[in-house]
Amino acid sequence: MKAWRSHRTGGPETLVLEDVEGPQPAGDELLVRVRAVGINYPDGLFLRDRYQITLPRPITPGSEFSGIVIGGGPQAGDFAIGDRVIGRCGWGAMAERIVVAQGKCARLPDGLPLREAAAFLFAHATAWHALRDQAGLREGETLLVLGAAGGVGSAAVQIGRALGAQVRVAVSSEARLAHAIACGAHDGLVYPAALEPGSGGKALAARFKVLLPQGADVVFDPVGGDYAEAALRSLAHGGRHLVVGFTAGIPRVPLNLALLRSARIVGIDWRTFSTREPAANAANIAALLELWRQGRIAPPVSEVFPFARAPAAIARLETREALGKLVVEVAEDDFGPGAGTAAAARDRAGATGEHAA
Repeated sequence: MKAWRSHRTGGPETLVLEDVEGPQPAGDELLVRVRAVGINYPDGLFLRDRYQITLPRPITPGSEFSGIVIGGGPQAGDFAIGDRVIGRCGWGAMAERIVVAQGKCARLPDGLPLREAAAFLFAHATAWHALRDQAGLREGETLLVLGAAGGVGSAAVQIGRALGAQVRVAVSSEARLAHAIACGAHDGLVYPAALEPGSGGKALAARFKVLLPQGADVVFDPVGGDYAEAALRSLAHGGRHLVVGFTAGIPRVPLNLALLRSARIVGIDWRTFSTREPAANAANIAALLELWRQGRIAPPVSEVFPFARAPAAIARLETREALGKLVVEVAEDDFGPGAGTAAAARDRAGATGEHAA
């Protein structure tokens, strides 16, 4: 099979498409023919050895995927050959096939497209865990989403709207604001792409007070940097500031702001949650898939790259100019060799409107 691999530290330019031996499932592992891969910021961090863990070379990026089950180990009894699945793997998905523990996969309901599904799990599961499990966001509360046009920010906007919150957003351009409004935001503002030290943060805090005259009950912050303090100052009494990521750098904030507002600063680590509480995570994913089936949320995929241009997808995300989610399409059809019997493929294609090879 073919897989993208990096043999040296660097960016996406280090990736080489190589022929490698196909993986074999064991235990409760599934063998999945990869349909598509969702691109996430850790993909580039792994290549540069800047993530929390350093992987041995060669590295195959790709942390979430969709595909068709084509085999399994002797204990993999929860899925059948031909099942359409989404899964998480940390790395390794940028290949034609992948082996992954069945507990890291979820069956995709009929009618939901595999290509877009590759971009669903990380962003929406992170946002749901943050807003429901950690913040306890309630109907009628006000939610402020920073970086609201990115993948996880777009998901937070959709979920906040689905939960009945008043959603306000902050983004770095008018095009990104339009994207966030299309995802369900009620209102928002455009902040500078880079804040001036000192005065820039104070000016943004003043603008947040105009946008949020009663304050924000919850701040969803995947941006960090100098933007975090301004957002923290916008919290209402008893508010919750969710620390999701640091695309603008790790911030330093005066903790007296939390004291004065009786606020909580909450770290969000969905990866650890999904490992330590698999049953709760599975329930979350089931709830999210049902919301998608109902049409209340959906993966905000803005660009799809062919498998041959996978490095370009990672490079595109690193520019911080992409809207929503980016996807690499590994296979053009949903049912290839080994994806179950031809009759089963035809039956499933008829149910979903997809093409059976």
